[in-house]
Amino acid sequence: MGIFDFLKSDKQKAREAAEKAKEQVEQQAAAAPAAQSSPAGTATKYTDASATATKEAADRMAAQARAAAQAVTPPKPAPAAPKPAAAATPAPHRPAPAAPKPAPVAKKRTYTVRSGDSLSAIARRELGNEARWRELYAMNKGVVGSNPDLIRPGMVLTLPN
Repeated sequence: MGIFDFLKSDKQKAREAAEKAKEQVEQQAAAAPAAQSSPAGTATKYTDASATATKEAADRMAAQARAAAQAVTPPKPAPAAPKPAAAATPAPHRPAPAAPKPAPVAKKRTYTVRSGDSLSAIARRELGNEARWRELYAMNKGVVGSNPDLIRPGMVLTLPN
């Protein structure tokens, strides 16, 4: 396996695998006559059986490689037949599609700060979790300022969903 094998197409890899299998079968077939001339004669029946099995296996591998190559390359669609000029009639007039309705705007929930409020108390009361005060502060940093502990009555805070 070479360094640049990843650049080869799947089709080319399948073709090379089929060729390699075919070469191996041919080499084994060429070696089989030499084994048949053995003095004991017992190697011949085993060699013939193994050569046949190897050839069948190589044929199966080659068929699988061809099938895989065909599966990887999708068939090209047939070109569309040109329409005769006589059949070219104008399309019936269709009214322009209506403009899509705008999505309903989610109404922002707001909260007006009262005396004695803190971000954690507002988060607990309005959001159900005191720990969400950081989220509340992040959304309203422009209103609250740089100190989250300093909120004044009358500030209007936007609540997260």
